[in-house]
Amino acid sequence: MAISGAVRDHGFHPLRVARVVPETAESASFVLDVPEELRDAYAYEAGQFLTFRVPVDGEHHLRSYSMSSSPAVDAELQVTVKRVPGGLVSNAMIDTLGPGDVVEATRPAGVFCLGPGDADVVAFAAGSGITPVFSLLKAALAGSSRQVRLLYANRDRESVIFRDALDALVEQHPERLAVVHRLDVEHGFVDDVSVAAFADGAAGSDVFVCGPTPFMDIVEGALLDRAVDPGRIHIERFDPAPPPAPAEEAPASDGPTKVTIELDGRTGTIDHHPGTTILQTAREMGMAAPFSCEAGNCATCMARVLDGAVTMYTNNALTDDEVADGWVLTCQSVPTTPTVHVVYGYGEA
Repeated sequence: MAISGAVRDHGFHPLRVARVVPETAESASFVLDVPEELRDAYAYEAGQFLTFRVPVDGEHHLRSYSMSSSPAVDAELQVTVKRVPGGLVSNAMIDTLGPGDVVEATRPAGVFCLGPGDADVVAFAAGSGITPVFSLLKAALAGSSRQVRLLYANRDRESVIFRDALDALVEQHPERLAVVHRLDVEHGFVDDVSVAAFADGAAGSDVFVCGPTPFMDIVEGALLDRAVDPGRIHIERFDPAPPPAPAEEAPASDGPTKVTIELDGRTGTIDHHPGTTILQTAREMGMAAPFSCEAGNCATCMARVLDGAVTMYTNNALTDDEVADGWVLTCQSVPTTPTVHVVYGYGEA
């Protein structure tokens, strides 16, 4: 689904909490009531996420949480949150949000989605990484004839999110869905051997991976070692990525690279410091540019290049159509022309 720049402005909008569904002792799902006037803007694909702006102790914090609902089968929009030790936002949401409360969230974003075709789906999830994967499984089963299998890792039986719902899906689709639970206390941690065994025969499948970074690294490494096509491996990362390798920046010219940025009705131009991103340049100008993950995963910082060109280190959030339309992730972008003009919001190319 290509989303136009006019829709993907990534402003925050108030959404009312309709219900809170306890999932485990450490996780809960929030069913959100989307106003009629925002229904089109909040249309989403299975596997996408919202970025929330949550006040905690007088300060606003941004976090991204995936939809556990699927538009193919669920009438309501739902996200699922798991407690993180010391996590300001996850703990605040679970401890304080109730029916009738209002949260601020961006429109849906993300590219961790089912592609075209009818390739089988092989999924690996751990902990709360099941959230977007659960959405994808429901979409694949309801909207295609794909065979689907899931390896789901957790600490113990009590920590399995959507356990009953997964069992019900297996009962509804016994010939198309297979779910294998891998419990640390009973089976040990997931390793490359267990990944290879589960992925056997997955060469032509679309593979989806989500969970803690060490888990995803193990799964990805094992898949690549078994010659699974990297183009078929889809990984959803919300944790900060390692620093990227330096990109080729603007070629030498008679003067410094000039960066012009428009944000909230203000326009400024500044000399670019080599090695800094467009987002960092906006901060140097005193602009409060939007951001969240700063890892190329959430699209909160997206803006449109009106003139010049940039290179993105990482892009795990924008679609090919959006990139072709001039949208970039400013937290991952450096200039590659002597002048660059970027606008946040509704700028026209």
